Amino acid sequence: MTQSLIQAYRQAPWRNQLKWFATFLLGVIVVALVAGLYLSISAQSVTIGLEIQEANAHKIGLQQDIADLNNHLGDLTAGPAMLARAKALGYDYVDPADIEYILVPAYAGRQTASLAPQTAPEEQSVPVLNPDYTTSLSEILFQGLMKFNAMQTRRIP
Repeated sequence: MTQSLIQAYRQAPWRNQLKWFATFLLGVIVVALVAGLYLSISAQSVTIGLEIQEANAHKIGLQQDIADLNNHLGDLTAGPAMLARAKALGYDYVDPADIEYILVPAYAGRQTASLAPQTAPEEQSVPVLNPDYTTSLSEILFQGLMKFNAMQTRRIP
């Protein structure tokens, strides 16, 4: 009887093989999914790395262009270049003794420009916090001790 019961509940050999094959196939699928995820993340990081390299190359190119333009500006504003342009426009040196100054009595002179904002008169600051929240623990304990001491002295006649 027990032998027939064991035989009745025993799996067929092809079912055991199918279970092992399904388990192996599930493992292969999980490994493939993990590998695909890894490749996807790697591809994204490589793409971002290349974009960063391109941005850095563009930044270096812009910095070189700015340095070149600053160099060109320095050449244009150098003393000899400015002197040549001034002579081409018809300007010439003037002897300080030849300069004539005219005094205008009603002219007060150049007004100084005040670029700073006007300051408002100082207002008294209103405390933002309730004084109960600004007292320290030692002050609270000292006040409590003083109240307790006052109550004790009132009781003793």
